[in-house]
Amino acid sequence: MSQALTAASMAAPAPNGAAAYRQRRTAKQMEAEVFARATRSIKEAIVEPSPIAHARAVADNRRLWDAVLMAVLDPSNQLPQGLRAQLAGLSRAVVRECESDNPDLAFIAEMNEQVAGGLWS
Repeated sequence: MSQALTAASMAAPAPNGAAAYRQRRTAKQMEAEVFARATRSIKEAIVEPSPIAHARAVADNRRLWDAVLMAVLDPSNQLPQGLRAQLAGLSRAVVRECESDNPDLAFIAEMNEQVAGGLWS
């Protein structure tokens, strides 16, 4: 029996860790994970404030929300128009907050959590 298992495992290589993880997640779940990671970086910058952690968290979140804005403005996006408009407005608000002199990190984290929650549901 162990020879059969060995032969079977040699016939089809197991996916590496990241590939195996992606196979178990839907696209929406993977997007939710991106928002969760961005939220963690913001919360870390709140708890242990350091200029580098703060700058990195804000920059990462700005890039995330810029990407969301570009995605919902893309005419080929399949989301309903109303949802796209709401997400565009939210994206602009978060990007504007990220660009401010003293961004409200709690607000950014809350918006990330709200979107992540919607993606998980």
